[in-house]
Amino acid sequence: MPDAQIISPVDGSIFATAPYASAEEIDRTSQKARSAAKTWRAMSIAQRSTLCRAFVDYLAQRASDLATELSWQMGRPIAQTPFEITGGFVERATHMIDIAPSALAPLSPPSDQTVARKIVFQPHGVALVIAAWNYPYLTAVNTLIPALMAGNTVILKHAQQTFLVGDRLQEAATAVGFPDGVLTHLRLTHEQTARLIASSAVDFVNFTGSVSGGQAIQHAAANRFIHRGLELGGKDPAYVCADAALEQTAYQLVDGSFFNAGQSCCGIERIYVDEAIFEPFLEAFIEETKRLTLGNPLAASTTLGPVISVRAAQNIKDQIAQARAMGAVAHLSESDFAGDLPANYLPPQILTKVTHEMDVMREESFGPVIGIMPVKDSAHAVQLMNDSAYGLTASIWTHDFEKAEQIGSQIKCGTFFMNRCDYLDPRLAWGGVGDSGYGAALSTLGYQNVTRPQSFHMRRSL
Repeated sequence: MPDAQIISPVDGSIFATAPYASAEEIDRTSQKARSAAKTWRAMSIAQRSTLCRAFVDYLAQRASDLATELSWQMGRPIAQTPFEITGGFVERATHMIDIAPSALAPLSPPSDQTVARKIVFQPHGVALVIAAWNYPYLTAVNTLIPALMAGNTVILKHAQQTFLVGDRLQEAATAVGFPDGVLTHLRLTHEQTARLIASSAVDFVNFTGSVSGGQAIQHAAANRFIHRGLELGGKDPAYVCADAALEQTAYQLVDGSFFNAGQSCCGIERIYVDEAIFEPFLEAFIEETKRLTLGNPLAASTTLGPVISVRAAQNIKDQIAQARAMGAVAHLSESDFAGDLPANYLPPQILTKVTHEMDVMREESFGPVIGIMPVKDSAHAVQLMNDSAYGLTASIWTHDFEKAEQIGSQIKCGTFFMNRCDYLDPRLAWGGVGDSGYGAALSTLGYQNVTRPQSFHMRRSL
């Protein structure tokens, strides 16, 4: 079996090479995780909390070096990568550690002189966490910390493109004193991963990635009754109302559309604008987009890096070409940005005259392209926002709180934003509907995902 390779999107070079796990290593890791689950589960929440906080601190203190390595692995500008660790990773991990005592506390239904009742939350046992490359620390931490805090041991399988992140997470766990077998990273092929899920070695699996990847997880687990959490794709819409703060909204939506080169499951992929302000919004959006600096992500001035591969770039180009052939109008040209760059360095593109017959408005783009449509009113916007197989996030931009809440209740999505987008609030449940998957991460509900309820009905002596 050939080794795993990281082909850097920065320059197409081989950035790292390492062997996939052998069958013996997988068996040994599984046995250690199963054995360690007994002692890890027996530890108090306070003891697990101390180790998990040290784990988070260890990574945060090394964020600068880890960020450079991260930029080489997946291409995000070095000006932005440190914040994935010092910002989102630390925020989510710290919050989930903080709330663990209350989230995992037993529930106490009314008892009486005859019967004592309680519901406790037991760990599944061995959790398999499969993390994605686009936000490799964040897609891991959403489940990793809650799983560990709840008393599960974890086998981590990271995307091949960012397997060094998995190595760093295991290094951190070892450095701060996690017991052997509590957190182990394995480099696995798709076939090895499927066999592990189908075996009795793991009791819970959480996957972040594509719809096709989620389907593969479902297929692998088809003959087992194990709990699964799937966070899949998105085609996240934004609705700009006539009373929106024009300049601020354009700024935020450009960032939500093009940050990380548009490679975000919860990034903005389609925008609907009240026809009364369509032209001024479009003008502001175009001008704000032109301020992006496309280039080498290792340069401090770069704000827009490459997409992950030439193949991914071609898929995005194909969507744009199809839309233009069907009548869409493109508002940016390559001359607006630096030229003579490799094929996976895509300039951003803004399309109007788009329809829902075009893939760019229906299928996940996962790149720096956005379609913008005028709408007659809120009912028209809701209709179009719900016209999708996906349902991860949606956003509305308005001063009217009551209107936003009323519209939000009509949208099929896991998270609804007002005047914000492309953000995970760890105090709220994170999940989707439809082809965006199921299960909840983060918040107190995230702990229900990594545990099973056990009820106690204790009848007193007769």
